[in-house]
Amino acid sequence: MKLQETAKTFTRQGDYTNAILVLNRAASLSPNDPVIQKEIAYNYFLNGDYDQAVAFIKPLTEKEDADVQTFQIAGNIYKGKNDLKECLKTYKKGIKKFPNSGALHFEYGEVLLMDHQRDEAIEQWETGIDVDPSYSGNYYHAAKFYAFNKMNVVRTILYSEIFVNLESYTIRTTEIKDYLLKAYKMYYTSGPESASKKPIAFETAVGESLNKQKDQLSKGITTESLTIIRTRFLLDWFENSAEKFPYRLFEQQQFLVRDGLFEAYNQWLFGPVNDIVQYQQWTTINNKKMADFSYYQKNRVFKMPPGQNYK
Repeated sequence: MKLQETAKTFTRQGDYTNAILVLNRAASLSPNDPVIQKEIAYNYFLNGDYDQAVAFIKPLTEKEDADVQTFQIAGNIYKGKNDLKECLKTYKKGIKKFPNSGALHFEYGEVLLMDHQRDEAIEQWETGIDVDPSYSGNYYHAAKFYAFNKMNVVRTILYSEIFVNLESYTIRTTEIKDYLLKAYKMYYTSGPESASKKPIAFETAVGESLNKQKDQLSKGITTESLTIIRTRFLLDWFENSAEKFPYRLFEQQQFLVRDGLFEAYNQWLFGPVNDIVQYQQWTTINNKKMADFSYYQKNRVFKMPPGQNYK
């Protein structure tokens, strides 16, 4: 509809009042269109008029055809109002209807953490990873959760690297690369702390392969030493554990090794957060290697399949 396109232009420009005026006109022509109602609610939210936003979005959450986006918008509106009780209730209702929505588990976990329900928050993010393994947000929060609480360094390493492969070029990517580097340093100085009362077989297998690489630590944890450690880890993993625990991340790494892109990948992964000057020097000297990797990185889609969280 032309009116909706006009409204979207106003929204992109930050002119929410005009967007609402145009959408109200569209709603008068199509009073039962839930998409228009959602857009009105969203623009009221962006304009800071939370009460009006609630007035439009709440009836939509009670309809049989309410979709995931409806619950997301409603949750964000209640969050904007600082009404955590209604926000939690809304996400809980949305997840009951859409249990396999990674986005709803992600946002529900955020609000649970805001409400100081730490254990419940990580449970939501872990569930989100299980049911929607290619949705990046749950890896982001889970990796940070384990890092902040110094719990389960193996999970921090795995979730951090999966995240930066799913979401490779955002502000959050650089943030999580730093967590990944620090997690490797923590692993080799403090060991694989785990919140689990019983060791998980998959994590134990990963830890055993990582432990075999300790003889490469004489020069510390650097981009170069991590490239060697991780290459040798893959050799050990595919010899001893890959058949029992298929894992898309490791298969991706193995492909990069075979294609001659693994060194550049590790430079991209660790270089900017380990030593930016050294990274810039490496990319200048190895311009073709980095160009080949960048082309590959921007032209492939990385996804995690279901059933590989081994939780």
